[in-house]
Amino acid sequence: MAPELLGLIGIGVLLFSLIIGVHIAISLIVVGMVGVGLIVGFGPAFSSTMTSIYFKIASYDLVTIPLFVLMGYLASAGGLSEKLFAALNMCLGRMPGGLGISAVGSCTAFGTVCGSSLVTASVFAKICAPEMRRYGYEKKLAYGICASSGMIGMLIPPSILMVVYGIQSGESIGKLLIAGITPGLMLAVFFSLTVYIISSRRKDLIDSSVPTETYTLGQKLKALAGLWQIWVLAIVIFVGIFGGIFNPTEAAAVASTLMIALLVLGNFRNPRRLWDMLRNSFYDTAATTCMIFLILAGASVLTKFLVITGLTTMLADFVLGLNISVFALVVCILFIYLILGCFLDSFSMICITVPVFNPIVYKLGVDPIWYAVLVIMAIEMGLLTPPVGLNVYGAFAVAEPDVTLEEIFIGVLPFFAAVILTIVLLLYIQPLSTFLPNLMMKFL
Repeated sequence: MAPELLGLIGIGVLLFSLIIGVHIAISLIVVGMVGVGLIVGFGPAFSSTMTSIYFKIASYDLVTIPLFVLMGYLASAGGLSEKLFAALNMCLGRMPGGLGISAVGSCTAFGTVCGSSLVTASVFAKICAPEMRRYGYEKKLAYGICASSGMIGMLIPPSILMVVYGIQSGESIGKLLIAGITPGLMLAVFFSLTVYIISSRRKDLIDSSVPTETYTLGQKLKALAGLWQIWVLAIVIFVGIFGGIFNPTEAAAVASTLMIALLVLGNFRNPRRLWDMLRNSFYDTAATTCMIFLILAGASVLTKFLVITGLTTMLADFVLGLNISVFALVVCILFIYLILGCFLDSFSMICITVPVFNPIVYKLGVDPIWYAVLVIMAIEMGLLTPPVGLNVYGAFAVAEPDVTLEEIFIGVLPFFAAVILTIVLLLYIQPLSTFLPNLMMKFL
């Protein structure tokens, strides 16, 4: 059997195993190892599998993941999310859709200390949605805002998904993290505009007649000043990476250490509470990190199999022979990601598709940073689409008893349109993704 045909069969078996519910990491490892075994023999295949897994997991860059994950859990445990929403609500609560816009802004700011969309969506669905409902927001919109806004956390540094993509693709993790800033802020602006338009035109979704509290300028400034921990962490990460002071791993280590120090300083008078927060944060970090690392280990085995078969080279040559435009190819790939997002989580999509798609787009001379941002955006759309929609499930897990899963999926629809608009702008205006990374390189 030709190696290329074996590679296609392997991809088919992989997709079938995922459909029937086999864990993604197990599917990746079994398909990759068996495929290599059929080509070179099962003895060498087993040895090759162990070597691939070891060198993938032993990578220095992977240290970034647990450190950024830990920072997010510590920030959540330390109550920064509640402070964020309270402060922004003081400043924006009186404007049309102000509570919803405050929730969007809170998710954006929290994304600077938490690189997980699921964590961000769950935390703010628990904090913000009940408050919005109390002030006249229809329940599906209240939870739809929180579920959608959580995805901003995967664009604003520190983004775990950007780190995973950089490890899988070989691109600069630092440049990828900086490249996500502008798209993340664009998404926050479009989400806020969406809430504002809904508040102006859909009185059945937002009852603006419900009075909100009024605060003085001094109270607003005091509330914003109380968020100094977030500003410090955001500045450390951005300035450190952008200015070349830290590489991403060092930035993650410094920021995580700062987060622990701030947590200790704020809770040293209550050692029992401090111990519970630290213990739970480290436990959750270990569980999340193990899940991500297991998927990455499986992806390394599958990648070796695809390289040996020559499937990626064959597909690249085939696409080049079609004389398809770069723009059309990228649009087709983004559409594929949209479909995959209905069935797979973000990390699985990256690990399965990067070894297949990236060699093709690179041969066509596509800017790798621009392409990476588009891919991350497309993958993030999968967090809102049924039947997987992890952000929706995360919001539903902490929702009030009268809220159904279907209502939250309906609530995210207007924001899904805002995501598509952002992707279209990024497609046509490439500097939106590449300006900051290019500027970063001029300073280094």
